[in-house]
Order: sequence, then C-alpha cells, then structure tokens
Amino acid sequence: MTTEANSGSCCGTGSCSSNANVTIDVQGAGVTTIYKVSGMTCGHCEGAVSQEVSALEGVAAVTADAKTGEVTVTSAATLDEDAVRAAVDEAGYELVGRV
Repeated sequence: MTTEANSGSCCGTGSCSSNANVTIDVQGAGVTTIYKVSGMTCGHCEGAVSQEVSALEGVAAVTADAKTGEVTVTSAATLDEDAVRAAVDEAGYELVGRV
C-alpha cells in the first residue's frame, strides 16, 4: 500500500502529466458505484487511488479520473463506504461521497 501524503496535489511542482483515466481491472464484474474524491490532479493521483481501492475485497475494476474527481468501482457486491473511505485516505486523498 502507498503511504503518500497529499496536501491538495501529489504534484506540488506540476511536473506530473495528467493521463485522463487510469483503470485497474482485477477480476469479473458486478455492482458499479461512482465516488467523488477530492485532491486528484494527475495520472499519478489516479494510479494511487486505483491501486488502494482495487485492493479491497470483492473489487473487480477501478477507474479514477482526476479531471472529474470521480472514481468508478465495479465490485461483486456493494462495498462498505467506510472501507472505500479508508482506502482513499491511505492513498492520500479524501472521499467526498457517492455521486
């Protein structure tokens, strides 16, 4: 797991490129939920959030989009929002809630 802290952006210098979407596909499909996450500004941010959320049990796929601040999660069943919040927090960002 990543332990990177974030104070609004992982790229304080603006040196990261913004790769519009980072998708991590872990396994099959199921329930799709969209969450709003604050603080993502670039492709690195998307990757950090995707990696942490994809580690949650039952998660099949994660797509993070820094431009919209949305993280789309496909899972076998509805995820516990506190678990998603903890994963996003571990990545150094803040879960605002569901869209």
